[in-house]
Amino acid sequence: MISIIDYDAGNIKSVEKALQFLGEDAIITSDRDVILASDAAILPGVGAFGDAMGRIRSRGLDKTIYEFVDTGKPFLGICLGLQLIFKESEESPGVTGLGLLDGKIVKIPSDYPDGTFLKVPQIGWNDIEINPKSRLFAGIEGKPYVYFVHSYYLKADNPEDVAARTTYGVTIDAAVERGNVMATQFHPEKSSEVGLTILKNFINL
Repeated sequence: MISIIDYDAGNIKSVEKALQFLGEDAIITSDRDVILASDAAILPGVGAFGDAMGRIRSRGLDKTIYEFVDTGKPFLGICLGLQLIFKESEESPGVTGLGLLDGKIVKIPSDYPDGTFLKVPQIGWNDIEINPKSRLFAGIEGKPYVYFVHSYYLKADNPEDVAARTTYGVTIDAAVERGNVMATQFHPEKSSEVGLTILKNFINL
């Protein structure tokens, strides 16, 4: 069974439906005992970094997440869930994230010195460059397209943690993987067959 961690963030049901489509038992829960008993856990979400961390801490879910990660079982952050596993975000100065991996979350710039203007948030399909060593992307070839919705992006401190990158005006660390902790800035549950393959790889870890 996979726990989808519930902290009143959006995009919960679409993750559940994708897992069910793959034949996986999934439960949306904020119950510590249920999460710790699960085979894997997913932290999804859309919204603001500071508000999300406030809700997570008010429910004691930060402690539960640390306990779960310490078990060594697979843990996946999606979209805002990726950002929350890092320590800080420009979106919410002074708010401390989970700090599971090292890096910063920064705003996607819209204006560039050459006169280029990009719409922020980035909404839509972008190709990604995959780290061939990544377990999340096993069996996926070339530069597949996945679906993004975000205004802030990750600059990972450790290049070896980066499982995939994309470009949207700047180079974006689009997925990370270290031990049992993994995350994607894009939405695998909305990324067609490629996304389902990523979720299947996660399930099979």
